[in-house]
Amino acid sequence: MKLGHNFSNQAVDAFIKISALSVLVLWCFSILKPFLLLMVWGGIIATALYPIVAYLGKKTPISESKLSMLLTIIGVALLLIPLVALSTGIYTSGTELFLGYQDGTIAIPKPKESMQEWPIIGHEAYSFMFLASSNLESLLFKYSAEVKVVASKAASLVGSLGGGFIQFIISTIIAGVFMANAAKCERAFILISNRLTGEHGEALTKLSKTTVRSVVQGVIGVAVIQTTMAGLGMAVIGIPAPALGLWIFLVLVFAIIQLPPILVLLPVIFYVFSVDTTTSGVLFAVWCVLVSSSDAVLKPILLSRGSHIPMIVILLGALGGMAMSGIVGLFVGAVVLSLTYQLLTVWLNSEAEGKNT
Repeated sequence: MKLGHNFSNQAVDAFIKISALSVLVLWCFSILKPFLLLMVWGGIIATALYPIVAYLGKKTPISESKLSMLLTIIGVALLLIPLVALSTGIYTSGTELFLGYQDGTIAIPKPKESMQEWPIIGHEAYSFMFLASSNLESLLFKYSAEVKVVASKAASLVGSLGGGFIQFIISTIIAGVFMANAAKCERAFILISNRLTGEHGEALTKLSKTTVRSVVQGVIGVAVIQTTMAGLGMAVIGIPAPALGLWIFLVLVFAIIQLPPILVLLPVIFYVFSVDTTTSGVLFAVWCVLVSSSDAVLKPILLSRGSHIPMIVILLGALGGMAMSGIVGLFVGAVVLSLTYQLLTVWLNSEAEGKNT
């Protein structure tokens, strides 16, 4: 009877402890939930950039904590520049476009007759451009419903881009804190991994770092380089600022999900051929082809020491992350799903080897 009584007391005591711990964990999760995605992205940035801090720490007398803060300040400054340029450019371009159209100094150029010879869409595209250049009010009235939808989507996209930049800035600051305490963070990660997996914490930590750096450098890094090259080409050719921001974002998305950026650049190429000289169109088309094919050179360089992740994993991670969390989710989703896939693969292989032996 006494044994049963002790067992009941122990069971009640364990239930109370587990309940209290569960409430505490849930409470902490609710508090940190708004920052969870930013902390994850900050950790990914810190993991990818810490080798630079470690290298500079060995080559200079500056401590790693100060180098981390310096790298963070540089990163925040680099993010503030496009954020300010985007907001200022949209406001300035919109104002100039409205005032210029009112006083007649700005007009939509008439399309070339050769535009009608384009396959499938030639005649419709020529009619649309001709009506836009000759009677914009009539065009806007004719497609008023579509214009409202496009304007709403464009405003939403601009707001999302602005919010994305702010999230990147916050994540960069968090990454600086992580890098300044890199040894403690790594030690904590190893202890947690050991607690969950036994004695494999250090090996899993090393694998996680390798996978994160591989995806960041070989996928996101290449996508950012391709997006920058495409953006420079479109800026030089004279693509208007609002459309430029939209197409830069689309190029980034296509590059991250491992689709050729030329697919999203084709409409821009057609536009340049229709409103500019043939020479400009050809040069821009060649530049777009170079941008789209540059990953064949960049990936072997940046992925040479990384792990190989199937394209479908990166695609699902990027699209799912963006659908769930916006622009930051585009990056975090690709990295997190790739890391999960890599850890799952290692675990399944180790289980198979254990059974065979």
